[in-house]
Amino acid sequence: MKYKSIMVLIFGAALVSCNSTKKENTEPEAPIIGKSNVKVENSIMTPEILYSFGRVSDLQVSPDKSKILYGVTYISIDQNKTNRELFTMNVDGSEKKQITQTPKSENNAIWVKGGAKIAFLSGESGSSQIWEMNADGTERMQISNIEGDINGFSYSPDGNKIMYIKNIKFGERTSDRYSDLPKASGRIIDDLMYKHWSEWVEEIPHTFIADFDGTKISEGIDILGDEPYECPMLPFGGVEQLAWSPDSKTVAYTCRKKKGLEYALSTNSDIYLYNIETKQTSNLTEGMMGYDTNPVFSPDGKYIAWQSMERDGYESDKNRMFVMNLATNEKMYVTENFDYNTDYLAWNEDNQSIYFVSCVEAKTHLFQVYIHTKEIKQITKGDYDYESFGIAGDKLLALRHSMSKPNEIYSVNIVSGEATELSFENKEILDQLTMGKVEERWIPTTDGKKMLTWVVYPPNFDPNKKYPTLLYCQGGPQSTVSQFWSYRWNLQMMAANGYIIVAPNRRGLPGFGQEWLEQISKDYGGQNMKDYLSAIDTMSKEPFVNTDKLGCTGASYGGFSVYWLAGNHNKRFKAFLAHAGIFNLEAQYLETEEMWFANWDLGGSFWDRSNTIAQRSYANSPHKFVDKWDTPIMITHGERDYRILASQGMMAFNAAKLRGIPARMLIYPNENHWIAQPQNGILFQREFFRWFDTYLK
Repeated sequence: MKYKSIMVLIFGAALVSCNSTKKENTEPEAPIIGKSNVKVENSIMTPEILYSFGRVSDLQVSPDKSKILYGVTYISIDQNKTNRELFTMNVDGSEKKQITQTPKSENNAIWVKGGAKIAFLSGESGSSQIWEMNADGTERMQISNIEGDINGFSYSPDGNKIMYIKNIKFGERTSDRYSDLPKASGRIIDDLMYKHWSEWVEEIPHTFIADFDGTKISEGIDILGDEPYECPMLPFGGVEQLAWSPDSKTVAYTCRKKKGLEYALSTNSDIYLYNIETKQTSNLTEGMMGYDTNPVFSPDGKYIAWQSMERDGYESDKNRMFVMNLATNEKMYVTENFDYNTDYLAWNEDNQSIYFVSCVEAKTHLFQVYIHTKEIKQITKGDYDYESFGIAGDKLLALRHSMSKPNEIYSVNIVSGEATELSFENKEILDQLTMGKVEERWIPTTDGKKMLTWVVYPPNFDPNKKYPTLLYCQGGPQSTVSQFWSYRWNLQMMAANGYIIVAPNRRGLPGFGQEWLEQISKDYGGQNMKDYLSAIDTMSKEPFVNTDKLGCTGASYGGFSVYWLAGNHNKRFKAFLAHAGIFNLEAQYLETEEMWFANWDLGGSFWDRSNTIAQRSYANSPHKFVDKWDTPIMITHGERDYRILASQGMMAFNAAKLRGIPARMLIYPNENHWIAQPQNGILFQREFFRWFDTYLK
């Protein structure tokens, strides 16, 4: 689920000034994880090959627009670890160079000092610090020495200050109250939001501003002071929620200034301006009631843009783009005539337009909006997803992926939209693989609409054969089935194992207008389930689909979908597999942490008998249909999942076994809503196919 604390005492972070710079010990402390030399057998993808791809991320264009800095994450299945290295290349793709090779990951890498240096984070967990090095990777030098981890940073435009993110202690510990019980593990909890996604909330991020003399930073000033609020916001916020003004005098930051029960019930965050000299803070978005996030100043400092959701408590509301004239405080809703989300905003150097990405009809592309006329131009087209980008004159340098190819860097002509690949990180592996055909189908729904459904065919597909077929149910619930590339729910790898994959953009997904997106709210088990069945029923009419060998799988809301369909599929399917799904909606309402999500999507609490909308939601809980379960089901879940507790999966497994239905459970004591550790990921893939192969082949 895409469900996007409060204790007693708040303590400021303990900070230690840098008294001296420190050069890093370059002696390897562990085997260095780097690029794999993979030999592919029979041109077919396997879980091990999937984990051999280099994961390209976070491209940064140099100040003179001549070079690209980016990172690649490599995985060692044997070591059960990942490692991220840094690369540079010219904007035309030439002179590609790996500039780090260490056992410690380098993250948050940016160009500084006019492009002469690169700053980055490096260090073990608990001691990640800011480092600088030459643009060629030589002369690494530590410039911060802050107690604990630095989680992100950015330099002021004038280079005299550094803004960094660091967790501070949040709430009272048992040992604070009872000093004679230092080893007691119990947590004393007095309010809501005591857990979030995968962690007990005992720390929260704060943002600090530190002076920088060019070689070391001084002790930072916490811009929130003693306020017990997150900045940036948990669970996913980072430096994109902070911004320097071009004159280095102001910081814009994102914050939801709420705590406890109020925090658990509201998504109302705001954009604040913090004056570096006066230490005064002003609220730019007061009265705007939903999420306001990710501020970006125009190059001339006259405007600020940000993303804004309208309604409090609705985390999947339309992500609108707003711009404010900082001289007049006039707000402009610049994407008012655009019925889609806007993400990853970047100002054009003319100060009159903004580039962004948006998912439209299950493909995520680059767009440009002119702030005064509200004219929107689509730059790129095709069956791809663009993820992020940097501006280099008449080009955009962008990360792009598809269902058949992981992230690579492309140069995009702004006028024509023509894209040229530059990085070729995974060419050697991709050249050895045969990918299945990906087909776009528009399938009629039960209420007379058309639904885009992706169909992925096995490599070397033969239309004269009959194939087992899997219905893929998307999570979120409001997350698009676009041209996504996944390292767990990889549709090409499912197809490579001999399955046809049917992946519908059912009701409740973005990219098809707000009406299509919002229909699912308060209608769990309703029209979107009919959409799933429309997709699989339409494909079942094809002669190459073996209707006696249909399976169904999904995670999160997709897991809920699997559980619901298990009791309502009328014997269509022969096997199910659910990961991290909701089985019992009444239990979920009280087990989850972000209550605004449950209240919005379900309509309210289950004990409010007068609330007919909420009662309809709970009447459609999958556990209410267990008496109709008749099909083998496998369940996977992580015990550190605090969004949808592992007890949901255990209940479903127990129900199946008690009813005499073949069932298997794969439980992870040390994973959360996702599966992050490499060997656990491989285990998931192997068991996934062992299960479906048993019943569908």
